[in-house]
Amino acid sequence: MATSNKILLTLGEWPVYYRPGILQESANTASELLQKNHDSHHIFFNKGGFHNHEAHHLLTLWALRAEPGELRKAYNINEGYQRPLGPLNESILAEMHDPDKFSNSLGNEKYYHEFLLLFQKEIATSSWQEVVDKYLFAGDESADDMLARTLAGFLHPLIHLGFGIEFHQPAIIAEAMAQSAVHDNYMRRLFIPAEKAAKNRGCEESKTIVELLDAIHHNTELRNAPRWSDGNKLRDGIMGRAGDRMIEYASQFRVKPDELERKTAEMTNAAAYYTAGAQRADKMIKYDFYYMHCVNCSIFFSAFLKQDWLSDANKVRLLEWKVRNDLAMYASRKSPDIRIDDIRDYRPKQPSGWDEIEDRVCRLDDDGHASKLVRALAHGERICQPYDDREEFRIKHDDWLQMGHMAIDSVEEPSANWVRSAGFDEAWENVPARPQL
Repeated sequence: MATSNKILLTLGEWPVYYRPGILQESANTASELLQKNHDSHHIFFNKGGFHNHEAHHLLTLWALRAEPGELRKAYNINEGYQRPLGPLNESILAEMHDPDKFSNSLGNEKYYHEFLLLFQKEIATSSWQEVVDKYLFAGDESADDMLARTLAGFLHPLIHLGFGIEFHQPAIIAEAMAQSAVHDNYMRRLFIPAEKAAKNRGCEESKTIVELLDAIHHNTELRNAPRWSDGNKLRDGIMGRAGDRMIEYASQFRVKPDELERKTAEMTNAAAYYTAGAQRADKMIKYDFYYMHCVNCSIFFSAFLKQDWLSDANKVRLLEWKVRNDLAMYASRKSPDIRIDDIRDYRPKQPSGWDEIEDRVCRLDDDGHASKLVRALAHGERICQPYDDREEFRIKHDDWLQMGHMAIDSVEEPSANWVRSAGFDEAWENVPARPQL
């Protein structure tokens, strides 16, 4: 049985999206490698806060029916640059058990090991559901701070938490909670004021996500706020120079409990719409590296919907925060044109269905980003199909497979896998020209 310090993938405890026919040998191999990563490596692979994606990669490939050899190859190509977990500071760990001293270590990556042990012990003595509910959803000052950290780092802690919940792995959840604890909380400057402003709107009808994307795109203040020279375009550009305007737009999106399933699909659809559509007419198709995380995170909201222990109020809150993050993320890359015709006119290099795309991404030398993107897009097609007739769902049924082809074709090219900050001219300078048909 999987525990707070033991990873064990079990056939039958399926994630929300997987390919039938997964072998027991693959489950054994993935569990072994995940355990090795859990026991040996820090959540960041360097001092600059770059994330260890071994768990993301292995769990995604396992769900896509990767063979044992493909799983080992995926782990091995990324193992060499991982950072050791590091020694344990017992005195710091002891202090963390004191709620008054817990906050003293937040935001400091050197305490990841201590936070990991803290959350492992708490999960072992109660349950992972109670720990997540206590630390993220209690609704008090401390939990709100931790929840904001969970959506920091371009959603990495939330993605990690989603993997733990979707794949039924308490040890991955402990990693995610520790990862949240060592991130900063600058996104709180968006989430808390936007939430208050949304409540002040009373019974005003929520705007759709694409209506807000259109409004942000046409707002000069927001388009000019991020600068190419910014170290963090979301923190320094959008929140630093146009925070009030961003809060104004973010507060116009709200969710009612009886809308959770549809609004989850709407979030997924909108994230895919601006991520795949952020192209340049004269440049090869490339997905924006930062936007891609908003798509990759979307799949876990289907897993969150299945959690009986999580109240509808907290499901609503988490979805609203995710959408507000996505709107700010779109603005942070200079609100590029969203070219949906580039999706619909795309000509795949190897026309096929999802199975063939998923086989290709399982063979790819990747760090997990491409495989997560393919799986999230395939899942998006499923959950958005019932709403194809709704205007706010701009991505329609046939578009999803097109986006899957765009994803795999673009990362198989010898050029860089991603464009970074797609609204800036500078981001496209070294991207090859688009072939003329």
